[in-house]
Amino acid sequence: MISPLSFLRRQAAPAAMDPASVLNSLATFVLVVDEEAIIQHVNAAAESLFESSAALLCGTALNELLPSDCPLFSLISQARDGITSLSEYGVALDSPRTGNRTMDIQVSPLADRPGSVVISLHEQSIALKIGQQLTHRNSARSVTAMAAILAHEVKNPLSGIRGAAQLLEQSCSLEDRTLTRLICDEADRIVALVDRMEVFSDKRPIERVAVNIHRVLEHVRRVAQAGFARHVRFVENYDPSLPQVFGNRDQLIQVFLNMVKNAAEAAPQEGAEIVLTTAFQHGVRLAVPGSDSRMRLPLLISVQDNGQGIPEDLRAQLFDPFVTSKATGTGLGLALVAKIIGDHGGVIEFDSQPRRTVFKVMLPMVAKEDALP
Repeated sequence: MISPLSFLRRQAAPAAMDPASVLNSLATFVLVVDEEAIIQHVNAAAESLFESSAALLCGTALNELLPSDCPLFSLISQARDGITSLSEYGVALDSPRTGNRTMDIQVSPLADRPGSVVISLHEQSIALKIGQQLTHRNSARSVTAMAAILAHEVKNPLSGIRGAAQLLEQSCSLEDRTLTRLICDEADRIVALVDRMEVFSDKRPIERVAVNIHRVLEHVRRVAQAGFARHVRFVENYDPSLPQVFGNRDQLIQVFLNMVKNAAEAAPQEGAEIVLTTAFQHGVRLAVPGSDSRMRLPLLISVQDNGQGIPEDLRAQLFDPFVTSKATGTGLGLALVAKIIGDHGGVIEFDSQPRRTVFKVMLPMVAKEDALP
């Protein structure tokens, strides 16, 4: 017969915890490799890092994912020889799959599996990314304030200037009419620019529903291939099981059309390629301003081109208004993208190097309470 005390102890005993679920909950990239540096296990964060599933990564040699001169391989060898944990900070990890990242690395040998090691990679730039998101949002806010000022303080005087030029045109010589026409044309051009900026001053909450992001991307691709991206080869790497985005379809089309247009213009005329990718990533949450809640951002959509990359001197201010490398660009496109993504509670970031520039957008998925009836 079981005593009441024994029964209570059994009831209070915690259930066994699945180690895999613990590893998958970490934002740190974790891999286990054997004595031949063959991957035996990866967590969900590492799947996101290498842009591949665990089923494909397990059984793959690490040197197929990372260059042979990567300092990680030296750490693995030292950890095996010394049978001790080793750490190194600020290690450059640069490969086509991961992009150019700076990592803090810890390598620890597995006691029960001689030759096998656990690799833990922590991205050093996570604080930098948080700062970048705040910068992007502040950039959008600065454009919002500028748009409101321009709408009130510029458009009205321009209307008066244009009207005065039209009156002068009626009584001036043919030669002078060229100048009055120039005044009218330039006034119209400035008004058009202000009209484009007025969208930033719209503070109404966006109407959001469940949106199939693959349909959005398919629409964007068709529009692009029918016009500005005729010379581009599109590659689509979609996760068919991806949940729906909680967003505004028209605004998301505007975002990705702008990003694809930039990618098409950056890609070379010969061999131009744009890769559209969707994936589900674990562990990404963003604080909601003014509250203690956290918004999950598991939906990752990326646009990659094979152009020459973003000039180094533009990267820090890329989402600021009027920042552009195009001779005829206004520099408002990415500022608008940052605003729309911010309005959705999402995050946008980029990684650029020659022949591989990737813009990544992280968005919230539809929660049960947001789902359509």
